[in-house]
Amino acid sequence: MNSWRRVEFISDLHLDEPESPTFQLWRDYMASTAADAVFILGDLFEVWIGDDSMDMPGVGRAASSVLASVRPGTSVYFMAGNRDFLVGEVFLRSCGVIRLQDPTCLHFAGCRYLLTHGDQLCVDDRAYQEFRRAVRTPKWIDSFLEKPLSERHSIARSLRHASEERRQRGTVEALADVDDREASSWLSHADANVLIHGHTHRPDDHDLPQGRRRVVLSDWDGSAKPARAEVLGLDQNGLTRQSVP
Repeated sequence: MNSWRRVEFISDLHLDEPESPTFQLWRDYMASTAADAVFILGDLFEVWIGDDSMDMPGVGRAASSVLASVRPGTSVYFMAGNRDFLVGEVFLRSCGVIRLQDPTCLHFAGCRYLLTHGDQLCVDDRAYQEFRRAVRTPKWIDSFLEKPLSERHSIARSLRHASEERRQRGTVEALADVDDREASSWLSHADANVLIHGHTHRPDDHDLPQGRRRVVLSDWDGSAKPARAEVLGLDQNGLTRQSVP
């Protein structure tokens, strides 16, 4: 890690089909990046219902192939998001990707960066936080993964539909943003200067007290006009945003 010259951060690609424009943009990016490390900070997939879904053709198997084919010397790290927290060791081993805990502190060029997906910091959305705690328990996970794939697909569709309905009613928008006081507390506890996160789909830089910053990653959407795909790069000169391709 001490020899790293450049690292890159992405999140919220929400990959669902190998044929989608977003998947193709991501595939091309992973094949061309010259970064020493790529950090995927959650929601690489629109949904992940278990590593055994890789037994069938689809986005999981295709993504594993892309990740396994990155340039030699590029390390890839994955942090679970709210959509793909069930990504397991079978998938990660299949493509040589390293799991990151949430949050994780990265020390680079004399600065400490705190990395998180971001959903835990949306503290005002109490309904979501209660749901998050419920589905992250070993009991819930074991029970879900014991169900047939078809049933898991159906449950995932229902959860996405309920989430979308809630968003359309306007009950989520004001709540689903990171609380700056909580972000500042996390940074203070980690003795870090900059928080980097995704989840909110609101790419921006926010100044926090005591000279700290909160940097929000962009989501990706290859079908948008123009396409939306952005990488946050970090080198000796600091952070920069770069569009893909």
